[in-house]
Amino acid sequence: MRLFAPLYERALRWARHRHAPRYLAALSFAESSFFPVPPDVMLAPMALANPQQAWRLAWLTTWTSVLGGLAGYLIGWLAMASIEPWLLASRYAAPYQQAMTWFQTWGVWAVFIAGFSPIPYKVFTIAAGALAMPLLPFTLASLVGRGARFFLVAALMRWGGARMEPLLRRHIDRIGWAVVAVVAVGATLTYALR
Repeated sequence: MRLFAPLYERALRWARHRHAPRYLAALSFAESSFFPVPPDVMLAPMALANPQQAWRLAWLTTWTSVLGGLAGYLIGWLAMASIEPWLLASRYAAPYQQAMTWFQTWGVWAVFIAGFSPIPYKVFTIAAGALAMPLLPFTLASLVGRGARFFLVAALMRWGGARMEPLLRRHIDRIGWAVVAVVAVGATLTYALR
């Protein structure tokens, strides 16, 4: 089933738009606090389309993600009592409980790990605020964890450059379904281990 190829083509068109960095910054900020789409879906094609801009795009994505994480932290810190009933009734209930367990087990390291986990990062930012985690360690862990993730994506796209685009185009549906399978397995394991 060709689901990812049309999305990939659209992402490549958006990546070449003159306002694409603004859209990437907005997406990155929103994803860290309330929006469900990760910025990798824009960062990867943008870095692929403009390999010479890959590091700048990774920095932009990192900093706006950290700022969005601080907004998520504020949501958890100021509004947890109001949003907790909704959160516990939503599809984020199990990830939220898992994030709380990770914070109890690993403390601030959970924020770093969150950058690479199948649990949405916004769940960790809101949970950190709800737990009133010290702000400086939270911010530093966010900067390192998110930066590591986004610079890895940018590095892979920069390394692959123009020669990677036709290869990705040919195999994007297989890659997309493989990522879905990995996320599903990760989510299942996360749920089973709680």
